[in-house]
This record gives sequence, C-alpha cells and structure tokens, in this order.
Amino acid sequence: MFPKPAGLSLTRFLTLAAVTIFGLLASSLVIAAHFYLLERLVVAPALPQPWQDLAYAMVGLLGIVLLAGPMVERWVARGRARWLAWPAYVWMGVGFLMLVAVGALDALAGLIGWAASATGFQWHVSASTTAIVALLLTTLASAVGLRSGLGPPRDARVEIFVPNWPRKLDGFRIAQISDIHIGVLLDRRFAAALTQRVNDLSADLVAVTGDLVDGSVAELAPEVEPFGALRGRLGVFFVTGNHDHFSGATEVVTLVEGLGLKALRNQRVEIVDGGECFDLIGVDDAHAGWTDSDGGENLDAALEGRDENRPGILLAHDPTTFRRASSRGIDLQLSGHTHGGQIWPFGILVRLFVRYLSGVYRKGRAQLYVSRGSGFWGPPLRLFAPAEVTEIVIRAISETHGDYESVSYPQGPLG
Repeated sequence: MFPKPAGLSLTRFLTLAAVTIFGLLASSLVIAAHFYLLERLVVAPALPQPWQDLAYAMVGLLGIVLLAGPMVERWVARGRARWLAWPAYVWMGVGFLMLVAVGALDALAGLIGWAASATGFQWHVSASTTAIVALLLTTLASAVGLRSGLGPPRDARVEIFVPNWPRKLDGFRIAQISDIHIGVLLDRRFAAALTQRVNDLSADLVAVTGDLVDGSVAELAPEVEPFGALRGRLGVFFVTGNHDHFSGATEVVTLVEGLGLKALRNQRVEIVDGGECFDLIGVDDAHAGWTDSDGGENLDAALEGRDENRPGILLAHDPTTFRRASSRGIDLQLSGHTHGGQIWPFGILVRLFVRYLSGVYRKGRAQLYVSRGSGFWGPPLRLFAPAEVTEIVIRAISETHGDYESVSYPQGPLG
C-alpha cells in the first residue's frame, strides 16, 4: 500500500504510514461531524433563509480552518499562524462540546421515545427544541471552559507519604509543572507568569515533566526564555515529553540546559540534603521513538547501579511508565501527559488508553502523581480539568502519621 522509500528505517516508515492513516481517518471524522451538526442544527429544524445559508457558510469555513490550522502552523511564521490558530483551536473545543451536546440529546430523545412507545404513550420533541437546548448547553460549557483554560493555573497541594523517606527530610517540597505547550497560542507572558508562580512556592526542588514546547525550537526560544528564572533550592530538572520530541528533543534539551535547567535523559542523580540522600531519576518520553530517532525511554540505563534501599523519585512525562517502574524500586513517579482529559467528557476516552488520568495512584510500595498540566494543548478550554501548579509535599511515615496502608489521598484515585 505504501512503498517504503530508500534510506528510511522500518520503524520510521511504519510510524509515517500510521500517522498518514490516522490523519486521513481524523479528517474523515471531522468532516462527518460537521455534516452531522449541520443536519441536526440547520436542516432538521428547517432554519429559514438567509440564516440557513449563513449557517452553512460559517460551519463550512470553521471546518476548513480547523483542518488547515495544524498544517499552516508548520509552514507559516508563528506570528502569522496565530491569526488562523486561534479560531481553529477555539472551534475545535466549542465544536467538540456542541457535538457532545447534540449527540447526548439525540441519544436521550431516542431512549425516552423508545420507553414511551413501549408503554403506549406518545412523546415527541421537535428538532428546533433540540437545537436550541444544544446551543444553550454548548454556550454555557464553552464559556466555563474558556474561562478556565485562559485563566491562571490553580494551586494544587498534595502530601504523599513515602515509607522509607528520611525523617530529616519530612516535608520536602517539589514544585511540579507539566504540559506547558509554549507554541502558537501560549507565549513568553504565560511562561513568565508561570515561573513567578513556581518561584513563589520557594520549593526545595522544581520538576518540569515534559511537553514544554510545540513547534520550531529556534522560533520559540525567546518565548521560553523566562523559564531561565525558575528557582529551586536544590535545582530545576526537566524531562522530555512527546511534544518535545515532535519539536526535536536534542534542540529542546539544548535550549533548556542553556537556561539553567538540568535535563535528565535516562539518567540518575543523587540529591543530598542535610546529610540525607535520595535518587532523582529522569527518563525520556515512553513513545519518543515513534516520532524522533533521538532518544526514548530507557529505564535500565536510568536505574543502572542504583541502590533500591535508597528512596527514589522518577520523573517521566507519560504515566504509563509507572507500569514498568513500579516494580523497579521506585517510591514516587511524577508525570503529566493526560491533561486530566482537559475537556470533559474527553477524559473518558483518555482512560481507555491511559489508566492513570490525574491525581495519586499506588501500586505496592510505588506511588504515582499525575498532573493535569499547567497549560493546554489545542483548544484553549478546560472543563472540569483545571490546569495546575503542583506543590508536592513528601512525608516520612511515623507514629504520628500512622500505618502507610491507612493513608488516604483526597487529591486523586488509588490504583
């Protein structure tokens, strides 16, 4: 079906073929979704002229903008791409919520209609009523989502009890930011505000768990410059996310290290504080090899020579790394990637692929915290999944705290 070009590795070829097929399927679904919305919101309610033609033109134009937006980003300078990116990504979020509203109302109407006919009752809701209710729900959800997405990240504080954590380091604080996505929509103003929020915590250590940028590293360098002011008493550490590999991991790492952050690429460092010591481990994104020949998760390399009796904290962008790391003597893993679903009910779909959506999870001795992220990707909306700047407080188990197994975590689910 796809002849393999000479000089292209099999893995890269298969990845390219998969991306092409996915792109075609996604485009087909987008087109089908727009036709469905037109049918339910324009045709079925018999919208009068000239509003019908206006609705056709508007939805058609937004569909074209949505399909063209991601491609134009790659070809056009960032400043010009923003003019197309904003309407494209706002419509991506609003259109998704509209599709959910219309689909849910259609399903509900069908269910009630079936139940009514089964009991001998007559029940009917007009297409106009369905359209009006769907538009009202979409407007409300979109307003809430935009307010949350474009507003500042919330402060999230979670205490995590680690069985073999040194008593002298009880209360050790890590400030975590993740999934920042500096790119065509978010710029240096957001980076500067986020940096100030982190520095206000005066944390012992700062962890940036991937997806720093989206786009050309050379073009985005001035936009991420404010992160050079990030401060942690024992350092600021970075691991790559999948979008960093889309942008070129080597270039991203060179950029962040030039700003003073320490990148951990399948590496381990010893953190010494007050005569006590723990391991801080960082791995590349688990799926880096799909898009970038430079790097990829390598737990064996990161954990080589490690004493498992010593506390270990792992930074890994993708929470699915926890399935492998939890049996390797890791006490705590900090991750992001999921955005907590970002726009409800999209999180339900995310859970089909990533079990760990947000919050705290436990598997034996190992624990995982998944951040909802500090920025956003795609639509500048967040619905029931607010962005966060996370303050993680690590506690040592003591008589005061009680037994480790009895500790509960209101921040998120236990797995």
